[in-house]
This record gives sequence, structure tokens and C-alpha cells, in this order.
Amino acid sequence: MSGHPPEDAGPTRRRRRLSDTETERRMLRAAVEQVNGAGLTVGLDHISFEDVIRDAGVSRSAVYRRWPYKDLFFSDLLLELARGASPAVGGSNPEAVRGVERTVLEHLDRLRVPSQRVGVAAEVLRRGAPRELETFLNSPEWRTYLALHATFLSLPESGFRERVRLALAESERRFASRLAAFYEQCAALLGLRLRPGLGAGFEALAAIAGATVRGMVVMAPTTPVLSSQTVHTDALGVPGGTDWSLPALALASVATAFLEPDPRVEFDDARIEEVRRVLTEGGGLLDGADTGDAGEAGPGADDEG
Repeated sequence: MSGHPPEDAGPTRRRRRLSDTETERRMLRAAVEQVNGAGLTVGLDHISFEDVIRDAGVSRSAVYRRWPYKDLFFSDLLLELARGASPAVGGSNPEAVRGVERTVLEHLDRLRVPSQRVGVAAEVLRRGAPRELETFLNSPEWRTYLALHATFLSLPESGFRERVRLALAESERRFASRLAAFYEQCAALLGLRLRPGLGAGFEALAAIAGATVRGMVVMAPTTPVLSSQTVHTDALGVPGGTDWSLPALALASVATAFLEPDPRVEFDDARIEEVRRVLTEGGGLLDGADTGDAGEAGPGADDEG
């Protein structure tokens, strides 16, 4: 590429001059949309710099002033993807949280029996995990984000690769923190606590649960049995024997390994009604919780049985 940026082409009608910040924002947004549409490979050769400029609706001269060489732009694009800034990745999914609320409301009376409380949490996961896996698989934004996790080591070893790694680590820390806060909120609602002997917090539970789901997302396209196979068992506290998808079985196994009934909590009529009120009035579990995406928002609940 020559050191002189090409002149702006197109109609002579003047348009509002954008700030460099707005130009950068539009360019990165347009490029992320192209990546999500075409997919992320080990490189970005399939993304056209000129098409990004066109889709962003910005001045070519402003673009080349900000990024004299397109490789500089693509470096910033990888960092943008690593930050997980897409609304589909870092946004909220209220319906997933509503699924948790519906499931708990159906099983309120089971909370009176301490030994059944973990089973209620397991039922939340049993219902929601298959749909959670589907959400990940059907989201181009999530597929791109997870592909970058799997491929960033193909970048040349350099300070830039380290910057990408740090951006990915920070986005993961942010996601895990939100998920941990939601798990903690749900556990308190159900009268559960972390097993004292584990020496681990809700952050560890969130990290393991997130890694479990993402591993299945990566494997599901080549191993469809992860989405389709079910196991019939009552081992996780859901009485009567129930069919479990493999994602649900994996997540519930993690949750039951971490959680136990809190002996300090008693569910009398007043507390049951208080839980019902929390889940049916106002914001419910959404009130006071940044829920993250469907995979990060909570135990992956949905109202499908």
C-alpha cells in the first residue's frame, strides 16, 4: 500500500464531517458486522477494507488518516473482537432470567425441604441448558468470540498477541464476575450456600460452568450427540427420574458439587410468599443484577421442559 491515501470517491454532495472518534467507532462496528456475517478464520483476509469503509459510511481520507495501513486497522479490529463488546456477547437476556423465575415459582413448595433445594437449582439447569447451548450455537457474535479464543495463538508471538490475550482475559473476567453475582443471588433466593470445604467462591463456580458450556459449543458442530443425546436419571435431586440433555447434566453436576442447603435458612409460609413476591413483582431477579448474555446471565433457564 502506498503511503498516500486514496482520494474520496463518489458523489460530490457534501456530508457532515465526522470526528476521528466517530470514524473509528463506525469502522470497527461495520467490520465486526462483516466478521460476524462471514465468520472468523485464522486470519481476516476475507474481510474487505474497502467494503468496511463503504458500510461504515465514513470518509476514506479520514479512515486513512486514522489507519495509514489496513493492517493497523485489522489489529484494532481483533482487539475489538477480543473485548467482547458486541451486544449479543456482552448484553443482557431478560428472557433467560424469566425462565429461571418461572421454574422456581413452579417448585416453591420444595424449598421447604432443605434436601430438595439443590434439586430445584438442578431443575432450573435441566430446563434451560439445551436452549442455552442453542443460543450460543446460533449466535454469529458468540461463534466469532469463541473462535478468537481458539485461534489467537496463531498470531505471531509479539506484544500485539499479548494485548489480544489480555483483552480476552479481561472480557472473561467481566463475564465471570457478572455470572458469579447472578449465581450468588439465585443461591440466596433458594436457601443455598457454597460448600464450606471447597475453599472456592461463586467466581470459581461461574468460571467452571462457563468453560463447560463453551467447550460444548466448540464441540457440538462435530459431535451432534452433545445436543441430541439424553440421559434418564434422578441422581441430581429432581424426583421421579427425568431425561437430561448432556449440557444440562454437565452444568447441574457442577452446581450440585458446589452448593448445599444453608442450614440457617428456613422456608416457612412467610418466606415462601416473600420469594413469590420477589419473582412476580417489579424486576424480579433482574432487579439489581447485571445479567449478561444467555450463556452468562444465569443457570441457563428457559420454560421448555
